[in-house]
Amino acid sequence: MAKDFNVKWIEQRCAGKTNFGNALTDISYIFFRAPGYMSTGVFLNADSQEEAAIFSYEFVFEKQQLIYKYARYSNMELQWEKLYVDGKIIYDCNFTLRKFNFDNLKYIDADTANTNRYLRSLEDGKEKDDIEESQLPFIRWLVNNVALKNDSILVELASYVGRMTVISSGNVMRFRPHRMYGAFFESLEKDDELKNLENFLNSMGIECSLVLKKLPDGQRELYFSHEKLVPFFGTASSGTLALFDLYRRLFSFVTDPSFIYLDEFDAFYHYEMAENVMKFLKKRYPKCLIILTSHNTNLMTNRKRLNFGR
Repeated sequence: MAKDFNVKWIEQRCAGKTNFGNALTDISYIFFRAPGYMSTGVFLNADSQEEAAIFSYEFVFEKQQLIYKYARYSNMELQWEKLYVDGKIIYDCNFTLRKFNFDNLKYIDADTANTNRYLRSLEDGKEKDDIEESQLPFIRWLVNNVALKNDSILVELASYVGRMTVISSGNVMRFRPHRMYGAFFESLEKDDELKNLENFLNSMGIECSLVLKKLPDGQRELYFSHEKLVPFFGTASSGTLALFDLYRRLFSFVTDPSFIYLDEFDAFYHYEMAENVMKFLKKRYPKCLIILTSHNTNLMTNRKRLNFGR
């Protein structure tokens, strides 16, 4: 697990909470080409005079320092990419000038990498799965094409980045039809998963019992349990629906997250519920780096019970 994680922006300034979160997790797009804000084509500030955005990420794994830097013109076009471990440059790729240096791959036990094959893939302009991309990041190619040791620092880095997640609570209220939650409802049928959701809502101050029923058409419907069943989505408050979506998107599908960025996490919560969410996250993920954004300055406190110390 990374003991420390820092990210810097060089020649780029972020404005807005959502942009800040997207920039923090841009590295996940480099590693996994995950869909996200980059697909919109909006990248640099509209008033920027720079031709490329430059990112610098610094990690500490056990006693090793890793710095990963890259610059890109757009979501599909890298300018250059560099990796450092303990101050030593491992590789340096300049895609614009077509200059590449892989001399120190042996330092991370990756000297068996067939770099000629990688360079050919750049000429082809395609990835292994034939998805076109102007420049395939070398770090992604390296992780996917070299038999790295289990304790390799690159394996640790890929694991950390793969467990980074961004959730914007402000957007969850643009609710899609609840029947699109089919896969999640199926997961609630396993073991005590429905009870876990119920316990989560109860811990947030929403006293309720839940029932999941399978309808004749095969779809599943969630209900509040009373003398008569009450449809969950037809009667739940906006705050309860936001909590449901947070649970669905984070607690059920993200295993051991390394980094969580919750944008406007309390957009639909009253003050006490927002505090409950903060305390719940701290207790559930004690080793995870969590960043919460809010317009509510009343949540800022030095009280020990809400102090997010390391």
